[in-house]
Amino acid sequence: MSIIEQYGWNESFAQALPEHKIPGRVILEHKSGYRVMTDFGEWPATLSGNYRHSHSRDEFPSVGDWVALERMPGEDKGIIHQLLPRTSRFTRKAAGETSEVQTIAVNLDYVFLVMSLNHDFNVRRLERYMVAAWDSGAMPVVVLTKSDQCEDPAVYLKEVAATAFGVDVFAVSALTGAGMEAFGRYLTDGKTGALLGSSGVGKSSLINALTQSDKMAVQDIREDDSKGRHTTTHRELVLLPGGGLLIDTPGMREFQLADSADGLESSFQDITSFAAECRFRDCSHQQEPGCRIQSALASGELPEDRYTSYLKLLRELDYIERKSDAAKQQAERAVWKQRTKEYRSRPVKKK
Repeated sequence: MSIIEQYGWNESFAQALPEHKIPGRVILEHKSGYRVMTDFGEWPATLSGNYRHSHSRDEFPSVGDWVALERMPGEDKGIIHQLLPRTSRFTRKAAGETSEVQTIAVNLDYVFLVMSLNHDFNVRRLERYMVAAWDSGAMPVVVLTKSDQCEDPAVYLKEVAATAFGVDVFAVSALTGAGMEAFGRYLTDGKTGALLGSSGVGKSSLINALTQSDKMAVQDIREDDSKGRHTTTHRELVLLPGGGLLIDTPGMREFQLADSADGLESSFQDITSFAAECRFRDCSHQQEPGCRIQSALASGELPEDRYTSYLKLLRELDYIERKSDAAKQQAERAVWKQRTKEYRSRPVKKK
């Protein structure tokens, strides 16, 4: 098996590779460029000038991407000329008032949503991550860490199972090894996963346990609130002994959804099923007779806090969509304004 095959290279990627270009997978991204794994080993790589100026920042490579490279003459370095089609993409809205979308990881088979069994455990936050995970095109899996510090993990597993429909959920301990064998079964034969969650939940410790090394630095969390510091400061793709690949990501204190309408429906299948049973197709789920949502809330079939969380995420996505449309319209106006300016500045041909 070649090096890039170990990193997940397959026929579908090969068909998209331009002639006379070298395939490579981005394993690390930093300010000055990338580290890319090729069949000739690991190379530092930069974007070609043409690519940099003809693509938006959102279209730049991210960790997990496959790219088409040209080798710099006489050097083990590469120039990235093209991004190969992605099979999946996990995103979030960039921090601040911007409507830009930030790519976290791509070409994933699994999105591992990591929470620890202490103060970090938060079902409402998990729902938010779940929406983005379903929308990414990869399969979400919930991993509850530090089971050795929890008296009864089964209580938490049950609570997550009532929220994460159709998703595998299991508890692990990187310290004792409990549950790690089940976790490792996902990551074989070039399969790629990404670890996503807050600081201090033990993502780096999971990689160290799977690689049986101290590859990733770890820090202790604060005992009073179980919060951790950002041990991981960058995203990195790691090849595991079992043949799979795992992307470690920095802990995210803030996670705002990008446009994830499809993911919202997949994450809240119970609510969409109830809504389909309403008497009226245009039911607003307020005071209408025959509203299945209201009857489910009254009977306790649908917990009030879960429905409140759904409405909050729905409003957030509606706002993002409106803001994105406004930003697109503004960008289009700017383009036409520039074209008009250029047209008017052209020299007039004399008859």
